[in-house]
Amino acid sequence: MTDFNFLYIQYFEDVYKFVFSLCRNEHIAEDITQETFFKALKSIDGFNGKCKLRVWLCQIAKNTYFSLYQKGKIFSDSHQIEEKPRTEDFEQKLINSESAFEIHKLLHILEEPYKEVFSLRIFGELSFAQIGELFEKTESWARVTYHRAKIKLKGDLL
Repeated sequence: MTDFNFLYIQYFEDVYKFVFSLCRNEHIAEDITQETFFKALKSIDGFNGKCKLRVWLCQIAKNTYFSLYQKGKIFSDSHQIEEKPRTEDFEQKLINSESAFEIHKLLHILEEPYKEVFSLRIFGELSFAQIGELFEKTESWARVTYHRAKIKLKGDLL
């Protein structure tokens, strides 16, 4: 049990940031992170070591999040957004809180892996190296995928 406590302390922040990048809600991120470690504890014997432990934990977290989301236990904010002229540049739209919901709607329908890579980079503030590690790909793959996601979102926004 002491080893698992060490893992919890070592990886809690990484898993929490990853989940927060998906849901953008502190309470939901905390709950899913706790659930992730509970599931990991129950199935630690099933960890085969083919990937890094951080990657395994984030995969559990992602599956937990999407499972709860599909069951309707996680709701998105459905407030209305005022229509604004679309003359701002793309990065400014990310900062503008009223435009954030519009971007989240577009991001929600973006196909994988673009959706997840973009979310991890922008909302999770992960480096391209960390994103590549999560997907068991290279840093360059993460950069290219992020760039393509950004182009797709820009095209839908403009």
